[in-house]
Amino acid sequence: MTCWYEGPLAAFDTETTGVDVETDRIVSAAVVVQQGAGTRPRVSRWLVNPGVPVPEEATAVHGLTEDHLQRTGRWPAPVMEEIARDLAEQGAAGRPIVVMNAPFDLTMLDRELRRHRASSLGRYMEGSALCVIDPRVLDKHLDRYRKGRRTLTDLCAHYEVELAEAHDAAADAQAALDVVRAIGRRFATRLERLSPAELHTLQAVWHAAQARGLQAWFAKSGTPETVDPAWPLRPELRAAA
Repeated sequence: MTCWYEGPLAAFDTETTGVDVETDRIVSAAVVVQQGAGTRPRVSRWLVNPGVPVPEEATAVHGLTEDHLQRTGRWPAPVMEEIARDLAEQGAAGRPIVVMNAPFDLTMLDRELRRHRASSLGRYMEGSALCVIDPRVLDKHLDRYRKGRRTLTDLCAHYEVELAEAHDAAADAQAALDVVRAIGRRFATRLERLSPAELHTLQAVWHAAQARGLQAWFAKSGTPETVDPAWPLRPELRAAA
């Protein structure tokens, strides 16, 4: 029987105007669907004119300028609808959705849906199970004592996964998917008996524990930053944008 990490998987990634999920906007997104390890993926890409300024700091990360997005990007409302429907289709088909640092990308999408569609990601996912696999949460739980950063670039290097073009939504989504497969193989004895649904539930617990640990470290070091324990989606809309 094929283990889940060798079977059908989808992956989702975004590039944004910044890192505040409540106020920043999506400028590009991608969904990658792969029927099995080694098979040719189906890649869907979206380029968005966010309707707000794109900071130079964000452009320096993903290379998308405000002028380029204004000329070639689509308006957010139909794009967010298409992305949400695509993810709902993956859930309905029983494909786990790989999202690196899921609370960021999924919350960004949820807030864009609230902003432009008067809806939410939860409403689009009604009737289809949202099953998320987050390589960052998996890696931090399964190899918790390894030192060093855990960005996608770092995970790709550690698990020997090619990342052809970092901070391109499609490339990042494919790399995250490949990292999950690599994690599954490396920790097969701990993961192969878990279903994706069971793993989804466990990741929420693991992420909350990881968040508590990071919060304690911030408190000890005098850092005022707060860590949200919610996974895979931050439920509260704290401020209207």
